[in-house]
Amino acid sequence: MSIPGTENLTPAELHQQLQAGGKFVVFSYAISLVVITFKRDSGVYFIRPGQSAFLKGIQYTLLTLLLGWWGIPFGPIFSIWALVVNLGGGRDVTAQVTGRPRATT
Repeated sequence: MSIPGTENLTPAELHQQLQAGGKFVVFSYAISLVVITFKRDSGVYFIRPGQSAFLKGIQYTLLTLLLGWWGIPFGPIFSIWALVVNLGGGRDVTAQVTGRPRATT
């Protein structure tokens, strides 16, 4: 399984990128079909230090804005939740991907 953003990185380079502030994230999206709403996560993306997570997640944000609101009652709830996650840079899953807790500074 290849994670977008890790192409052409050796394990040592990936470790260095993580130490410099890189992270693995997932983005959320909602799709509504009037009486049913689906809330899902994207695949994992690697965000390099200094790279915009917003730009990586824009497709999921737009999908939610177009298709997420229409379900009653959970469409608006799941859509707002997904937008908050995506506009905040995605949900950090670095610890789950690497198997190690993320160091905090």
